[in-house]
Amino acid sequence: MNNKTLFWSITVALAGFLFGFDTIVISGAEQTLQQMWKDYELLGSNDNFHGYIVVGSALFGTIFGALFGGFPTNKLGRKKTLIGIGVLYTISALGSGLANDPWVFAIFRFIGGLGVGASTIAAPAYISEIASPQNRGKLVATYQFNIVFGILIAFVSNYLISSYVTEDSWRWMIGIEALPAIIYTLMVFGVPKSPRWLLVQGKKAEALAVLHKIDAKRNAEKEVAQILEAEKGKVKESIFQKKYKRIIGLAFAVAFFNQFSGINAFLYYSKRIFVEAGLADQAALLGSIGIGVANLIFTLLGMYLIDRLGRKKLMVVGSIGYIVSLLFVAMAFFYNWTGMTVPISLFVFIGAHAIGQGAIIWVFISEIFPNRVRSYGQSIGTSTHWVLAFIIPSSVPFLISKIGAGTMFLFFAVMMVFQLLWVIFVMPETKGVSLEELEKQLVPDEK
Repeated sequence: MNNKTLFWSITVALAGFLFGFDTIVISGAEQTLQQMWKDYELLGSNDNFHGYIVVGSALFGTIFGALFGGFPTNKLGRKKTLIGIGVLYTISALGSGLANDPWVFAIFRFIGGLGVGASTIAAPAYISEIASPQNRGKLVATYQFNIVFGILIAFVSNYLISSYVTEDSWRWMIGIEALPAIIYTLMVFGVPKSPRWLLVQGKKAEALAVLHKIDAKRNAEKEVAQILEAEKGKVKESIFQKKYKRIIGLAFAVAFFNQFSGINAFLYYSKRIFVEAGLADQAALLGSIGIGVANLIFTLLGMYLIDRLGRKKLMVVGSIGYIVSLLFVAMAFFYNWTGMTVPISLFVFIGAHAIGQGAIIWVFISEIFPNRVRSYGQSIGTSTHWVLAFIIPSSVPFLISKIGAGTMFLFFAVMMVFQLLWVIFVMPETKGVSLEELEKQLVPDEK
């Protein structure tokens, strides 16, 4: 693998680190914030206000970031969009950490959510467009690795801050993100523009220069000729043409099932779920760190296997792991099993996610769409992901109080049975195929 490609991919993938940190750091502070702002209500309930406004504001921002992030990614380019994302993260961290009012806090968390949503389009698109077919899976998966690394660091940060900061520790938990956000923003200035984006913009000479810069041994002229042939006469196409119906359906399905595994519901409320299962507060925070470590280890395994076994086999393994672990968690809550049943089952759950959906979702969505509509196609898939990521975790306090944790986890297990069937009978394999060849396989020729 070319060292420059690897370095630039990791640099861009650091947007995923901020994604993971930004979305999960709230887990250590959310119960403090609910107690602090207990007099605020939404639809007559403080649980609703806490779930949908305090916690859900960032998730709500991701919806808009995903819905509209395709426009700057396509018009301004991947690089400029990624720089803007870093600025959004920085503003969000500083503003929410200094907020004294829940609505001000929610506004700044919303701004961070815009960055998260847009990053799920711009970062995977950029990496997929500079990577070779043989290494595309693992390089795009560095984005997911950085997400789970950010999650782990957020859990560790929350634990350390809660242990050593006694006054307003939640402000430090939220605001510390500004430091990595500034570092990332400065680093992304050093990456080149995407060569495929440049070609779609008609900048052939600049694209050739970037390809030569990426790898001097690469046959840049041949690669450019292949890309231009695939783009011939199609520059102004819309993502909503009939021939894109299949790949839109694939992007929608993989994002839909990702969230109906319950992954974000668990990560956002990991401490609360551990407490519900009988662990003390500090033990629950340590359990959250353990989840972060397991997530990181299995993500590395998924990255190692994704270009070897392929996307589809990893999804089968992950689906089976989901079903088994979620059923055990549900039964533990139904029958009041004590001990380590819930923590162990949730560790299996996080491993199943990391090796399956976690490893492939951003890779799969970034590679199934043609160059000219990639950012808009990704917007459809990622916005589906984030709409559900807003609705499902925001409903957790209400669901736990009304139907119980057992019923909630049982529902997620049933949804993963449907995912397994979709993977077996519908999902295509994309391992080792060039982006232009994938277009020929997945998009029917209307000529």
